[in-house]
Amino acid sequence: MRNPGTPPSFAALVQSFFAEHLTQQRALSACTVAAYRDAFMLFLEFTQARLHKPPTAMLLTDITPALILAFLDHLEDERHNATRSRNARLAALRTFLKFAARRDIAAMQAVEQALGVPMKRFERPMLGFLSREEMLAVIGQPGVGWVSQRDCLLLALMYNTGARVSEVIGLKVSDVVLDAAACLHLHGKGRKERSVPLWRSTVKAIRAWLRFNADLGPTSALLPNRGGQAMTRSNVTQRLALAVKAATRTTPSLAKRSISPHTLRHTTAMHLLQSGVDISVIALWLGHESPTTTHQYVEADLAMKEKALARLQDPETPARRFRAADSLLEFLRTL
Repeated sequence: MRNPGTPPSFAALVQSFFAEHLTQQRALSACTVAAYRDAFMLFLEFTQARLHKPPTAMLLTDITPALILAFLDHLEDERHNATRSRNARLAALRTFLKFAARRDIAAMQAVEQALGVPMKRFERPMLGFLSREEMLAVIGQPGVGWVSQRDCLLLALMYNTGARVSEVIGLKVSDVVLDAAACLHLHGKGRKERSVPLWRSTVKAIRAWLRFNADLGPTSALLPNRGGQAMTRSNVTQRLALAVKAATRTTPSLAKRSISPHTLRHTTAMHLLQSGVDISVIALWLGHESPTTTHQYVEADLAMKEKALARLQDPETPARRFRAADSLLEFLRTL
């Protein structure tokens, strides 16, 4: 048994971090915990080779800024991780160090130095989105076959709701409300739930789908695969690629474009923004935790910027001489 005055070992800290802090105290999702686990597996494998000691023999003070920077360089240079992935691994380490510092006061100074390793800045790519005509072409019209009807409903739901892939494949029949206030209950990241209203056309498509699949119960996947189980991410990506390929025949602008399931989410957000929907409402619609995330759609919409520019006078426009308004017309305008 450990002496109460003795700081916990590095191995005990890692175990407590995963078994208690992440899963019980913070109640993070299984996907988030898995991402932290992967980051630690990579880090511990790297440190074992670099420090020549097994992870169980490590000390918290072994995690120096030089070690962390070398690990991050290893991720980018040898594993060819993008800057975003590099920063995600660093974020996992920083979360652990903050947790560990509160349990090992003696290592506080070393931890503070390690926490000084900064995130790496990178250029965010321009958001890709489809025009309304392109989006409708991708959705297409449902055929007589089961797969065709499912795929058409899948794409229509993604456009209507702006759902993430994980949200749309996780839908159950019980998540659908088709009464007067028709909506869809989405289960988002971090166990956050939200309800998104449905168009009449979407409601009509769902009703037709449920009639076509009368055996689907409340707990059944709304959009199953042929085996009756929920679709996978790769399955959705594959079906979207086939839909885009088919739509290219009538809409040539889709050719040679990189269109992922997340592109449909961007498309929903941009079309809401262009329709005059307030950015705070769009944030709620998409389930964004921070409005800053939603603000990137404003940055990406060139048409909105052009409208704003049109309100400014071109520098080469000749100045007009001021003329006082006709008093009679001014009187009539005030009535």
